[in-house]
Amino acid sequence: MDTPLIIGTYRFASRLFVGTGKYPSLEIMQAAHAASGAEVVTVAMRRIHLDDPTGKTLIDYIDRTKFTILPNTAGCFTAKDAILTAQLAREALGTDLIKLEVIGDPQTLYPDTRETIAAAEVLVNDGFTVLPYIVDDPIACKALEDVGCAAVMPLAAPIGSGLGVCNPYSIAIIKERASVPVIVDAGVGTASDAAIAMELGVDGLLMNTGIAAANDPVGMAHAMRLATEAGRYAFLAGRMEKKRYANASSPLTGLLQTK
Repeated sequence: MDTPLIIGTYRFASRLFVGTGKYPSLEIMQAAHAASGAEVVTVAMRRIHLDDPTGKTLIDYIDRTKFTILPNTAGCFTAKDAILTAQLAREALGTDLIKLEVIGDPQTLYPDTRETIAAAEVLVNDGFTVLPYIVDDPIACKALEDVGCAAVMPLAAPIGSGLGVCNPYSIAIIKERASVPVIVDAGVGTASDAAIAMELGVDGLLMNTGIAAANDPVGMAHAMRLATEAGRYAFLAGRMEKKRYANASSPLTGLLQTK
């Protein structure tokens, strides 16, 4: 039996977190969320339109009796902007959770490590449960843990690239050294990517484009759910040792000799 995923004071049975962007429609988004089995949905606060003539925002399409909303600071390029966005999110949504993103490069969307650590320290001291998006760098992840982040979220590959886990060795080292949950964020493109990431021993995955941009987002959400669970159970079970030569499933010793 697996144990719950614990982040700060929060407990989750599902280890898959999902996003809200790039879906063909809000109805498909809702169906994909349900198919994913996720309990956490992340929302970019700077992309919520408050001037919808219907009076609805994206938040109204998320059932908060079933999902925990994880607001994020996507679109921020400085620690100052990220801190302000987090404070607005707490005021608007009544949550101390925040996925911290401080982008350093608009083309690669790689995070600015220095600004991310600076913002994280301020937000932790302000009472937030901080989950920072960061490069797959063990040193940066340790620094974020040291300032009090409740988890670290190293990228598997650039945001929206679908390249899968580009550097499994770095992810494995980050997990080996971390005392907080490690959630792989960005780059997972299909179910096999999800399984590979979970087999490294990470505590969870956050994905958006891999589901939303699929030909069938609902079907892909279901596939990601199964792959996340399969990868987790494979890690817990422990894979067989890799060997250079064949090793018969049925041993050759002790066989009856034919005349």
